[in-house]
Order: sequence, then structure tokens, then C-alpha cells
Amino acid sequence: MVSFPFSYNEILNRIDTIDPVAYGSSRNFVDGAVSYLSPYISRGVISTKLVMSKILEQGHSFYKVEKFIQELAWRDYWQQVWIAKGAEINSDLKNVQSPIANWSIPKDILDATTGIAAIDSSIQQLYETGYMHNHLRMYVASIACNVAQSHWKIPAQWLYYHLLDGDWASNALSWQWVAGANSNKKYYANQENINKYCRTNQKNTFLDVSYEAFNNGMEIPEVLKETESLQLKTELPKPESITVDESLPTLIYTFYNLDPEWEKNTSANRILLLEPSHFENYPVSKKSIDFALGISKNIANIQVYVGEFQELVVSHHLKNIHFKEHPLNRHYQGTEAPREWMFDVQGYHSSFFGFWKKCKKQLKY
Repeated sequence: MVSFPFSYNEILNRIDTIDPVAYGSSRNFVDGAVSYLSPYISRGVISTKLVMSKILEQGHSFYKVEKFIQELAWRDYWQQVWIAKGAEINSDLKNVQSPIANWSIPKDILDATTGIAAIDSSIQQLYETGYMHNHLRMYVASIACNVAQSHWKIPAQWLYYHLLDGDWASNALSWQWVAGANSNKKYYANQENINKYCRTNQKNTFLDVSYEAFNNGMEIPEVLKETESLQLKTELPKPESITVDESLPTLIYTFYNLDPEWEKNTSANRILLLEPSHFENYPVSKKSIDFALGISKNIANIQVYVGEFQELVVSHHLKNIHFKEHPLNRHYQGTEAPREWMFDVQGYHSSFFGFWKKCKKQLKY
């Protein structure tokens, strides 16, 4: 069973043990050579640029590791779309998803009882560990959006809620890509495809059909017809008093920035800010909160403040405030530090490969 340690040294060691060459050929298989770095990248403990730099330092031929670097770049790409589009990513971005039978989620997906063994196993693993293989995420999204005809938003919120690597841009825009709301066509996977990549040999499921059946508009399977609405709530820690030295600068850490190396040698107040309003809009599980709190302990003298940014500023008379850029930090006041991007390519690109083409020009290989 996959696990995610809190120790910064263990996280760095995980980078060193990546096999980027094997990743390129096996990443889509459920037992492929994936990195398990995504929770640390999503929480801002490490950057995509750091991971890329360490991979390139290994001395591999670029063409052998290009797929790994490209997959890292997808994360930066989704973030750039979020920066450019803001709250627009919370609704159909390019195309209106169609057809839509419901604005909820199939109960058998929630209960991991779809009858497709690889899917049900992956959902159970998600609940137990906070992780789901990326290919399985696409399968689940395809079933929810394109077979059950659920609008992507509620199922996407469900998955984000449980993922330790929850990144709303990557999550929401990937679901839209599968559903055809952020792409030119829908993504489908049949049972044969699932069997291949999940090492199963299942037959006679509602996905045991040809791809023509999807294109011809198959009926919603009986097992997916019962749906449920979701009431997702975040269980934040009980607010506790913190101590602030008003003579020092204050560094604000967030659910998306838990980098222990950021201004490590600066004498400062270090506060992990957990805003209830943020988690009302983007709820996550207790497992995700506990994970964030666990890895925040890599930051020396970190204190946790549960409340709104403005409340923190007023109640503790903060003046010299520093924080890292993020689309959800736009209401912050103070000095914004740039994030560590892989490439100097910014702004909105309608396709990843248009973005990647520009990025690739900056690589020396």
C-alpha cells in the first residue's frame, strides 16, 4: 500500500529514487514506475522545477526522460490556466458539456460498487490512502461524466476532497478535459483498455463494449443511474492562540505552500494560515488536512492560525507580510514572492502542446 512520509529528507530521497526512463514506458500501468511525488508538489513542499533539475542532473539522454518532464510541465500548465482564467475554471471552460443527465454523482462510484474490479479497488485505495493512480482518475471521470452523464463539477469536487495531492486547477481542468468541456472530444476507456493497464481480465461489465458503442450514444447503465448529492465539509483544527513578534516580518504559509526552504534563514514569524472561507469553497478531507499539518512540521517554528487573512492581520498588528503567489491568495496584502516555475513561459495557452513547445525551447540538451 502506498504511503506518504512527512519528513523532508524522505521526500528528497523519493526524488532521488525516481526512474524517469522507466516512467516513460510504464506510467499508464497501475504498477508502473510513477514517482508518488504529487502530494508534495501540490502542497508546495517541493517545486516542479526542483524535480526537473534533479532528473536532468542524472545525465540521461533528454529523449529518454522527456515524457517525465512533460508530465511535470502539465502541472505548471494547469496552474497558468488558473492564473489566467481565475474562477472561470469552476465552470465549463471551452465547451458546454453534453449530454448531462444529472448534477450529482453515481452512488455506486461513491460506494466503490460499480462492478468493475479495478475501478472499485482504486476508489477504496483513495479512501484509505488519499491516492489514486492518474490513469484510474481518467477512467473514473470517464465513467462519471461520459457514461453516467453526470456534470463534471460534483464528481471532481469529490475526488479533490479525498486526494492528498489535490490541486484544484489540475483536478478541475482534467475532469473537464475528459468530459469534453476543456477539449475537442470526450475521453473514453472500455474494459479492454482497463484490463490492459490495470492487469485485470474482467469481462461482461457495462464497459465491455467497443468504442463505437460510446460514440453511438450508449444508454446509462443501471448501476450508474442512482445518484447522490454531496455535502463536503472540511474539519479544520480547533483555533489556538499564536504569538507574533511585531518587530519581525511574517511569512504566510498556506495549504498550497508548505516549502520548508522558503526564506529558511530569515528571522521571521512563520504562520500556516487555514482560512475557513477557502475550505468552504474548496473542501478537503480530514486526511488531507492532517497530511498538510504533518508536512508543515518541516518548517521551523511554524504556528497554525485558523481564521481569515484580514482577521490575522488586524488581531496581531501585522505589517511586514510575505507570501507566495497563488490564484487563491489574491486577497492577501503584502509582498508576493514568485513561485519556482519550470520555465519562463506564462499566460494562457489554449492547448498544453502549444505551451510545451515554448517550454521545450528553453531546455538545453
